[in-house]
Amino acid sequence: MENNSDIKIYEGEKGNVRVEVRLENESVWLTQKEIVQLFETDQSVISRHINNIFKSGELDKKSNMQKMHIANSDKDVSFFNLDVVLSVGYRVNSKKATAFRIWANKILKDYLVKGYAVNQKRLKEQAKYFKELQQANRFSYFCLLFSSK
Repeated sequence: MENNSDIKIYEGEKGNVRVEVRLENESVWLTQKEIVQLFETDQSVISRHINNIFKSGELDKKSNMQKMHIANSDKDVSFFNLDVVLSVGYRVNSKKATAFRIWANKILKDYLVKGYAVNQKRLKEQAKYFKELQQANRFSYFCLLFSSK
């Protein structure tokens, strides 16, 4: 899978659980191993929940799972999109899954109440690029101003 962008969508309170995801086709994608790490539970538990999600028809397997080739790997790896991760997160019974649900609910509430959610850490990281964009816009404005005279 070609990683267009690796972004962090979740970090535990003490920074001990951090999930880097692949952004592709307007969704984020995690492997089953990454979902196991996110919720700190057994692989068999995650497998059972994923199978039940698809078997019950909650989500369609074809549009929510992709087999992708990983560099230096002999076989394709299954990736699951954010819909699967959220569905699994609401089924798993672990402290990390509970923390993830609290985080996800806060983000969802922000979107519903405010109409947006802000990732403060990412915003601070991107502040440098925002300033560069502002400068480029001012320069473009002055170029337009002087070229029209």
